[in-house]
Amino acid sequence: MSLVHIVFGQSSVPVLTEAVGMDEKMQGEILYFEDDLSVGPLFILDTKEGQANRRLWWQQISSVTAPVTETAAATVTTAAPQEEDAPGDADLFRQIKARLKEDTTLEVWVWAGQNARDVCGYYWLISQLYDFAGRIHIIYLNNLPFLNDKGAVFYPTHLHQILPKEFLKAKKLARAVSLAEFELDGEEWHRMMNENAGIRLLEGGKKIKGEPTLFYDKELLAQTGKEFVKAWRVAQQVTGKLKYPVMDQFLGWRLKELVREGRLESKGELKTIRDFEVKLPGEPADESTATTDNPIAG
Repeated sequence: MSLVHIVFGQSSVPVLTEAVGMDEKMQGEILYFEDDLSVGPLFILDTKEGQANRRLWWQQISSVTAPVTETAAATVTTAAPQEEDAPGDADLFRQIKARLKEDTTLEVWVWAGQNARDVCGYYWLISQLYDFAGRIHIIYLNNLPFLNDKGAVFYPTHLHQILPKEFLKAKKLARAVSLAEFELDGEEWHRMMNENAGIRLLEGGKKIKGEPTLFYDKELLAQTGKEFVKAWRVAQQVTGKLKYPVMDQFLGWRLKELVREGRLESKGELKTIRDFEVKLPGEPADESTATTDNPIAG
């Protein structure tokens, strides 16, 4: 039997790599899907048109040339290239499917933490692998206790928070995705595509709730004061209050949209979240007393 481990996001690769090195029964290639499907458009994502629309959205919110979906998925030994013609998640999926067809002994272990990105990625993946039932396994670390580096019990939401040695216990949770799950979870993915919410939140278990794109705007405004402050600090204040943090790139895009709508004022280039500052509209801040590192009012 050969084995492929799949995670969602490169941040989960290093700890799982180390864990795999501790147990020969876990030996196998580690691949990651880069796109964060918990945010942005999903409508008809199973078509080329839908995939193109999503790439355009990533280009809209990103300050880099290549959107996340154009970043190559990598093995544990290869860094993800940044060239514009690098293969994306869809290409990686086709490669995995081809390997499953060619090698009937190949098994896939899908690792997912208790967060919207991993769960949405699982729904997307499982909706397309029905033909390989019995060989697709899920390890969902849902509300499970682990030990941190100080020996204390905690409940991680993301795989990268878990110590490598703790994965050796987690592997015991691996189980084949049932035929019923393939059907029901595939239907859930199609529901999510049709709903096409701007943001998808994990409510518990595998339950995903859609919210509008402007869901975090009120909180972003609440964490912005009358003096200029770095945009990344505003995003940091918001994510610090959330059980399941949303990525800074998305919040940075929302801040830029609030600037364009006139609900915030900005200073600096509206590029990455570290290139500009924001404040609430009103009298100009006193440049003699205000600094970009002032604590956020709120």
